[in-house]
Amino acid sequence: MSLHSTAAQLVTLASEGGEHGGDHESLSPLFTGGGAFVALMLLLWITTRFNRDR
Repeated sequence: MSLHSTAAQLVTLASEGGEHGGDHESLSPLFTGGGAFVALMLLLWITTRFNRDR
């Protein structure tokens, strides 16, 4: 299989998948982004608690 034919098949497969919308109803971008922000802030807080010598 050549690279060109593989790429063409992937493009065809991706274009067929668009009929379902692609987005899951339960995944809200605001909730996902907010959850990631809270998780990163928690990790930052934990890191600064263990690094008291500075």
